[in-house]
Amino acid sequence: MSKIHVRANQPHRFSNALSPLLQRIFSARHLTTDEELDYRLQNLQAPASLKGLDDALDLFVQALKQQQRVLIVGDFDADGATSCAVSILGLKALGFKQVDFLVPNRFEYGYGLTSEIVEQARSHRPDLIVTVDNGIASIEGVAYARSLGIKVIVTDHHLAPEQLPEADAIVNPNQEGCLFPSKNLAGVGVIFYVLLALRTRLREAGWFEQPNRSEPNLAELLDLVALGTVADVVPLDYNNRILVQQGLQRIRSGRTRVGISALLQVAGKSQQRLTSQDLGFILGPRLNAAGRLDDMTVGINCLLTEDVNIARELASELDSLNRERRAIEASMQREALKFLDEMSLEATELPWGLSLFNSTWHQGVVGILASRIKDKYHRPVIAFAEVDNNTLKGSARSIPGLHIRDALDEVATRHPEILQKFGGHAMAAGLSITKEHFTAFCQYFDQVVREHLSENDLQQIIETDGELLPDEITMESARILETAGPWGQHFPEPSFQGVFKIIRQRLVGEKHLKLTLAHKDHPNHLLDGIAFNIDLAQWPNEALSEVLVVYQLGVNEYQGLENVQLVIRYLDGIA
Repeated sequence: MSKIHVRANQPHRFSNALSPLLQRIFSARHLTTDEELDYRLQNLQAPASLKGLDDALDLFVQALKQQQRVLIVGDFDADGATSCAVSILGLKALGFKQVDFLVPNRFEYGYGLTSEIVEQARSHRPDLIVTVDNGIASIEGVAYARSLGIKVIVTDHHLAPEQLPEADAIVNPNQEGCLFPSKNLAGVGVIFYVLLALRTRLREAGWFEQPNRSEPNLAELLDLVALGTVADVVPLDYNNRILVQQGLQRIRSGRTRVGISALLQVAGKSQQRLTSQDLGFILGPRLNAAGRLDDMTVGINCLLTEDVNIARELASELDSLNRERRAIEASMQREALKFLDEMSLEATELPWGLSLFNSTWHQGVVGILASRIKDKYHRPVIAFAEVDNNTLKGSARSIPGLHIRDALDEVATRHPEILQKFGGHAMAAGLSITKEHFTAFCQYFDQVVREHLSENDLQQIIETDGELLPDEITMESARILETAGPWGQHFPEPSFQGVFKIIRQRLVGEKHLKLTLAHKDHPNHLLDGIAFNIDLAQWPNEALSEVLVVYQLGVNEYQGLENVQLVIRYLDGIA
């Protein structure tokens, strides 16, 4: 059973212009003043303190004056796709004429600027390669590019290894010695900042004063910046919240790329009421599906096109890929859960660090599988797929208390023969091992996890904002909370807890539980509730009369009518 913890309210100095409910919500997220909710662009951190920025700008200015060929090398996820689109659109708006992109196929070349990607890039005859959302660990690829006379600018946000590539310039807020205060920029945020600084450099040099040159409004790229930032699940600190909120406002008002509008249309989502959660759960997965199953070029072209009809075709293709991805994921999840059920019967306890492998699993979907299993069992999980006859690629997801990349580093340090390569963040990482080392790796990984976690860490803690009074569970409250974001990683969407009487319960869509509930103190106040993907072995349960739920306030639209709905994230029956 999960433990429910109510977030503590902090002392604050909010004005009375903010409702008591929002004062309570924001203070529990460690905000103290109205100024921290001011999401105007003028409050963004300035780019100047980014280490390596001046070197990068020198190279860009030279490339622009000489109209050199620039090749963007991206990554195969939503952050990589939006980074790629932002860099191409931004550079062209600044006056670059020859800008192209190349995205590695994850199944052939792996991640980052590898030597194989550089070899493939030679057909584009680039003078300058710019990596976006990758490159900080691409030592061999950068060296090979420079040996061919190609200059390289690395823009990235991933944690930097001890040895950096010898690029002509590196811009990464997480490299040692970088004083830029917002360390949580996604890859798309980093390249956006580089473009802002490049525009300033060109303005100061009088570049836009020449005939037939106009200074671009780079804020037009913020819809893409918001999408990549939320989809990459980076912490929404103040700086990132500004970027996301500004992007959301552009999308809601119709000032967005036709590809984003097309993706929203195929998903049946209202553009005018788009939220940050929609960026992460509606748009992000459709973009990611291209990189997981096929080629991220489809997603990038969808973001780049200005043709509405082409955008609709590409959005439909991405939607189909996402449906295929969901079917593959469901099959893999059934196999993993069956294996874990059998393991539970045979062992006294499951490993604290779970490593799973099936030769039929799709390597583009193992990251999602690891995340799903991690959520269910609340422990670090690595899911592996077979790349060839002797190599396994794993995708790791962690829980609070364990830095997964550092844990893999410990395994590699103690057993250098085990890991071929690895990299990542605190909560997510990737790695490669040989098939023959899988059993040993399972043991070593579990051992490291046990050294860093306690049994209490394996008990999931669900944080809430306490209870809502019956007269607070209203459409007005739902609307206020919907627009008070952006909500996201480390700035969670408000959730509440309460005990309700069960009036009716039934299955909808085969695996979702539809409930009619009444507040325990107001039995005539009926409320709709929906719990998605419930455990069919436990629900529906007619023997239960009350239920403890953790929920978010949502707005349900049906046949033109709207009503407030409890979107249930956790439920526990009370007999």
